[in-house]
Amino acid sequence: QLQLVESGGGLVQPGGSLRLSCAASGGTLDHYAIAWFRQAPGKEREAVSCISFRGGRTNYHYSVKGRFTISRDNAKNTAYLQMNNLKPEDTAVYYCVADLLYSDPCTYGGGPWGQGTQVTVSS
Repeated sequence: QLQLVESGGGLVQPGGSLRLSCAASGGTLDHYAIAWFRQAPGKEREAVSCISFRGGRTNYHYSVKGRFTISRDNAKNTAYLQMNNLKPEDTAVYYCVADLLYSDPCTYGGGPWGQGTQVTVSS
């Protein structure tokens, strides 16, 4: 079974940047579409971005479009989320999700999740 481990979260000031990584094991990541979700305390989980299994198609939540970039390196079995110009509203636990299909808009199709990585944006 595919296992996912997120890393790269931390505490940053508004306007700062982070790069999240999603490392896969137990399978080859190029068999899956990848999505990043986030969940803030007291808020519902929302899709941030997703990418097709070859990386040719991507989609972004309107609130992060132009600031975040999703990518993948299938040779390294890793997906990424580059987050620039971070805002306090981006504070959340970020999760990497693998699924068999890419969709627009990004949706959860029942695939495995990582453990999450905390992103905190604060002055």
